Amino acid sequence: MHLDHAQHGPAAVSADAARPDGTRRALRIGLGGPVGSGKTATVAALCRTLRDQLSIAVVTNDIYTREDAAFLLRHAVLPPERIQAVETGACPHTAIRDDISANLEAVEDLEDTVGPLDLILVESGGDNLTATFSKGLVDAQIFVIDVAGGDDIPRKGGPGVTTSDLLVINKTDLAPYVGSDLDRMAQDAAQQRGPLPVAFTSLTSEEGVGPVADWVRGQLAAWTA
Repeated sequence: MHLDHAQHGPAAVSADAARPDGTRRALRIGLGGPVGSGKTATVAALCRTLRDQLSIAVVTNDIYTREDAAFLLRHAVLPPERIQAVETGACPHTAIRDDISANLEAVEDLEDTVGPLDLILVESGGDNLTATFSKGLVDAQIFVIDVAGGDDIPRKGGPGVTTSDLLVINKTDLAPYVGSDLDRMAQDAAQQRGPLPVAFTSLTSEEGVGPVADWVRGQLAAWTA
């Protein structure tokens, strides 16, 4: 059963949309999902696709390491000063939903040091289907799952699947090899999410992130309108 979601359209401008100097702050989009679903690869692909059009920065979250930030740095998706890492030291929920202070400090530091920015991507550490972001941290959230995790994930539901602003079903190229039925996943996702959008992606090519990049552009257009 679809869980009702307060916002079916583009992200609304929140009360703290302005920075202390009166300028509009960057749109913040959170990316969550299980370990290995392709969150960091999605962030990297979005950066490569959008960096020539937008001023972007990224905040990554890992429990005890900075592995995701190191991945982005190795692949040179953005200049190093535009990537910050947060070591949560606990369950990823803590830093993106419960005590968001470290992430808020990171996004504000990025705006101060490399701003003005159009977009900040906040990547959660790998978590389960209950992972959600505080609305005090991000303006919209993407939840990434992958077909290798099983084609029953959409019908299992959970807040990440049912209420995220965009559900991404990644690694579609693996479906024939792991026995996942993409049509069934699409039907189950639609039943769980109602009118909320779903994107199918395969990041084996740069064009594979296209549906997600288009959605981000739509969110940014609404934010700046």
